[in-house]
Amino acid sequence: MRTESAFPLKRLKHLVSLRRVQVDGRNDDRPYVGLQDITSWTGCLAQDCVGNRQVEATAQGNTFEPGDVLFGKLRPYLAKVWLAEFSGRASTELLVMQPNRVEPRFLAYVCLARDFVEKVDASTYGSKMPRAEWDLIGNMSIPVPERIEQRMIADYLDRETVRLDALVAEEERVLALLKERREAKIVQVLTRGIETNASHCHSALSWPYKIPAHWKLVPLRFLVDMIGGATPDTGRIEYWDGDTPWVSPKDMKQDEISDSEAHVSALALSETALQVVPKNAVLVVVRGMILAHSFPVAIANCPVTINQDMKALICRDALNPAFLRDFLQASKIYLVSKIDTAAHGTKRMETAVLGSLQVAVPPLHEQQEICDEIAAEICRLDVIQTAAARAINILKERRAAVITSAVTGQINVASAA
Repeated sequence: MRTESAFPLKRLKHLVSLRRVQVDGRNDDRPYVGLQDITSWTGCLAQDCVGNRQVEATAQGNTFEPGDVLFGKLRPYLAKVWLAEFSGRASTELLVMQPNRVEPRFLAYVCLARDFVEKVDASTYGSKMPRAEWDLIGNMSIPVPERIEQRMIADYLDRETVRLDALVAEEERVLALLKERREAKIVQVLTRGIETNASHCHSALSWPYKIPAHWKLVPLRFLVDMIGGATPDTGRIEYWDGDTPWVSPKDMKQDEISDSEAHVSALALSETALQVVPKNAVLVVVRGMILAHSFPVAIANCPVTINQDMKALICRDALNPAFLRDFLQASKIYLVSKIDTAAHGTKRMETAVLGSLQVAVPPLHEQQEICDEIAAEICRLDVIQTAAARAINILKERRAAVITSAVTGQINVASAA
């Protein structure tokens, strides 16, 4: 380990036994834990994992028992570590270590120490799916104080990680509240307008249910032109790595899109069904499992192309693109309720359903004023959000540093208690 240890070093393989017993899911109904069930760098199971999710009947898994330490050998930089609390089956991508000459809690913290994770990660092979093997991991040296000190260190880290995790949880609650406030602000302005004295009327629709009296309700299909997308032949390398962004649902993580993971070439634009979507088009996802709970919307900040799971909405003269984006975001709950399921289980928004959405349309000058007010509020909230996200990163770094310092003897846990 890179941090100098005040404790004697011993090879990991001399301190643990590796459980190698694999069982078939068809013959063993014990709880299953996969890599996705362990949260990175925390040593904890994910909140939605209670240890009883079953995988496919043919899945193979290694057995584990309470007190075993599980370590993810696939992409070890994710630091998937868990001290088992019950008997079960684990993904074969998890090493199952049975501590023999080391305290289980102490070993789990050693495996979470940044130096240990980095050293394991440096031993991996494979670029896309890097793995570390036991032959290398087992030969790594780890700090091993006396048993009583191992327990003292584990007790200290239990207290410190609980304290730091509580602070992280509090900041995450702030982020959740900010997201709610952002969504509420958009809905409020897009249904009530910014003129506090304006008269309102019921729309006779489930959404929007009440709007300023001078606004008009117009089906979306009369306000925009829709463009679909496509995927050029992935076997034609000359179609790819060009200059034009090719936007897919995985790129739809921001309110504005200026680039994408993949790009297409001029040849692809000339020889395939792809169309160039102009700047200021409103992009929406119309197919994919994300539609089960969300409806991603963004504005294209430059000319782009899109894949077949997307639609581009080109606003006509009566509609401001930013206003449409904000209106669609405010309509998320309604739109998700209209999502259909294809025969193969994929979620989809039918074009006819999207086109029938009733858009509350103010005069153009008022649309701009509404967009400006929303942007100002979001800017204010983003400042708070950035501060909260920075605090979370600092706390997580502090957590990792405390673990590394404690297991290597850089902290006197007796005096820190």
